[in-house]
Amino acid sequence: MAIRTVLGLMSGTSMDGVDVALLTTDGKVVGDFGPTLFRPYSESEKSVLKAAAAQARGLSDRTARPGALAEAERIVTDAHGLAIEGWQRANPSLKPDLIGFHGQTVFHAPQRGITVQIGNGSKLAERFGVPVVYDFRAADVEGGGQGAPFVPVYHRALVARAGIENSVAVINIGGVANITRIDADGSILAADTGPGNALIDDFVQARTGAAFDRDGALGARGTVDKVALSALMADPWFDEPIPKSLDRDAFSQGPVDGLSDQDGAATLAAFTASTIAAAIAVTGGAETIVVAGGGMHNPVIMAALGEAAGKSPLKASDLGWNGDFIEAQAFAYLAARSLSGLPLSYPETTGVSKPMPGGVLVQP
Repeated sequence: MAIRTVLGLMSGTSMDGVDVALLTTDGKVVGDFGPTLFRPYSESEKSVLKAAAAQARGLSDRTARPGALAEAERIVTDAHGLAIEGWQRANPSLKPDLIGFHGQTVFHAPQRGITVQIGNGSKLAERFGVPVVYDFRAADVEGGGQGAPFVPVYHRALVARAGIENSVAVINIGGVANITRIDADGSILAADTGPGNALIDDFVQARTGAAFDRDGALGARGTVDKVALSALMADPWFDEPIPKSLDRDAFSQGPVDGLSDQDGAATLAAFTASTIAAAIAVTGGAETIVVAGGGMHNPVIMAALGEAAGKSPLKASDLGWNGDFIEAQAFAYLAARSLSGLPLSYPETTGVSKPMPGGVLVQP
């Protein structure tokens, strides 16, 4: 299989901006990690994306773009184009031969048979003269899968590249958190675990105006409210079998509404950590825990996870991985897999009926 130089693009459920990362891969083995770039969304862009996410909850047709959704799709496409241009200016000698474009998830309800990612892959292919693979999740949902998490096959490739031979839980803490549990024999099990940063981000923004709890500073000054934590943990979703997945806005922060800013942030951090630890246990435990995504920068979440799991987690950077860009790299990897007709998801990762290829290829 051909080794390709692929530019991966990711805008996650935190809706903070666009990640760009270069990867060389044949869709099986991870080759070299290339340069990265982050292009933040402006406040006005974020407000349109959040309005679109609210409107998308009523969709029954994943291709429909009523109201704010049409404007949001234009914003997402343009923002990704600007991110690629910024990356190109910084790396003029590097020429990707393929782009993997995740788009922006605005609604995810696999129980209703729908997952909505906005962003126009054809316009990016035309703009940059490079083939684009996008719309990765639809085939999985159509095949009865959850449509998420989609990064597990890349996590497994990273673990193989690192030469780790024991059982590993790779945790990504984005807006939603997910786990990939990889056994020593390479067998894989995956699921969303519950909230990642989304609840904390929304709480902190509503209370303080800040976009997120930088370095966990607010939560570090608070105390976990055990009554509120128990109420959060009582959500029936946690009793559902894996594989399973979530929408960004699946949980209410109602149980912490009466708490101080500090105690609310501490309690929501404990909620994220407790649900991840529970998922590690349900998937069989792990000798090594590795955390990637924005949540790895929150020491309150990391400490709470270590306490709840009974084992201190590693950061992705401890293994030489760029934990802030793993998902962008993953969609570069998945684009290469898609081009070769390889499965992107499995019964063990999304609950789909059989190993499922996916993605839509558009030529310039």
